[in-house]
Amino acid sequence: MNCGTRIWALVASFAFVVALVPGPATAAESELLSEHEDWAAYTYENDKEGKVCYAVSQPKESEPKNVRRDPIFFLVTNRPARKVANEVSVIIGYPFKKNSDATVDIGSDSFSLFTSSDGAWVKDGDDERRLVAAMKRGAKMSVKGSSWRGTRTSDEFSLSGISAAIDAIDGACK
Repeated sequence: MNCGTRIWALVASFAFVVALVPGPATAAESELLSEHEDWAAYTYENDKEGKVCYAVSQPKESEPKNVRRDPIFFLVTNRPARKVANEVSVIIGYPFKKNSDATVDIGSDSFSLFTSSDGAWVKDGDDERRLVAAMKRGAKMSVKGSSWRGTRTSDEFSLSGISAAIDAIDGACK
């Protein structure tokens, strides 16, 4: 299944990339590297960090359906200048409840993410490596969290194409 030009054009033009970079940064337009089923690979140049590459997808299903949220993204990012490879993050589309964790479930594997504002990241580098490995083996994953109002959400992502998308960003950002 093709990712769809409309979704990926939204991702490429979205200013969330700047929010993922600590400190002030110059917004840069993302360039599509490739599409891989339900995932796409992008790159951009950052004045402070140089080349940054990321694989990104949006959920296939979100619950509850009646909750208004900003767009939701799951990302795997490489920042070679900082020696960061396969950094996992989520942009959930609402501010998380303060001092709450989010969870990612893939089959029988479960991973805890710390939250800040509308983002979530893996707490431990070893867990991050295990999460990426589980993503490559799995077919789907769910991300669960609580909004600042206490609303529990669950987002279901397809993992079709994740291995090829990660290979693409690994090749582009060495």
